[in-house]
Amino acid sequence: MALAIAESERVRGITSPNPPVGCVILDENGNAAGFGGTQPVGGPHAEVMALKAAGSKAQGGTAVVTLEPCSHHGRTPPCTDALIEAGIKHVIHAVSDPNPRAAGGANRLKEAGITVESGLLATEVSRGPLRAWLHYARTGRPHVTWKYAASLDGRIAASDGTSQWISSEISRKEVHEMRAKLDAIIVGTGTVRKDDPALTARDTGGMPLPRQPLPVVVGMSDLPVGAKLQHTALHLRTHHPDDVLTALAEQGVVDVLLEGGPTLAGAFWRAGRIDRVLAYIAPVLLGDGPAAVLGAGVSTITDAVRLTVQDVTMSGPDVRISAVPEN
Repeated sequence: MALAIAESERVRGITSPNPPVGCVILDENGNAAGFGGTQPVGGPHAEVMALKAAGSKAQGGTAVVTLEPCSHHGRTPPCTDALIEAGIKHVIHAVSDPNPRAAGGANRLKEAGITVESGLLATEVSRGPLRAWLHYARTGRPHVTWKYAASLDGRIAASDGTSQWISSEISRKEVHEMRAKLDAIIVGTGTVRKDDPALTARDTGGMPLPRQPLPVVVGMSDLPVGAKLQHTALHLRTHHPDDVLTALAEQGVVDVLLEGGPTLAGAFWRAGRIDRVLAYIAPVLLGDGPAAVLGAGVSTITDAVRLTVQDVTMSGPDVRISAVPEN
């Protein structure tokens, strides 16, 4: 299953609005015979790719897949049929499919005499490559990760407004690699006026990476003439997070990074539309300067937004914290 998760991560970012599923086919002796990940929309699913790679070795073997195989006709035939026709005898999937149209694959396989197990490394899959898609399938809304970099005392810029660079080069490289696997990045018009961002995914030499997210600007005011995003961004003239997410969902956007300033972050917090926080905390002190979020709707300690930390790791000299709201 760890190998299947790696396949899932390999294709994350190219499959939306379909899930980035990973699959490994084991032959009847338990040896890995084929690997596969979901292809872009209209292309084969992970199981079909892995079966193709395994060939005749799939006969009597096991399919290990991150998501319950689909049993419906969409743009492609059901994966359950492909597994049955290949002679697979055992299927292990990490999480069940929450999409009512695609669910039921496990039952279809059992009806065909295939033994089915569920739940292996389910937490790792749910917090990993399938995190955003599972949220999208359950709610109909894109998954929103609020990413910010701050000093040890919680400032995102110095008192004069300068902010380059609080986080380390290693952290910035990591963020650009992350951007290349996302569907969209959101900022507000204030950030465009202040920083003139391009919202591209770039390598360490400043060159664009092969895949780029959709740049999205939120706000009522026009973008400055000559701004990098003036002709490239989707400009949503609204202040309401739900309007933003509805518009993005209509475009098949599943995985979103919120990179705007403290006011936009506050609006998403008030609306309850932040699904994960990814904070890069640098070992520097600024003393004064803007905080990471403003107007989040917290006026007393009892209103505090409580989060559950899922992961803490080092990113060069910075501490990277991944956390989700408790409710």
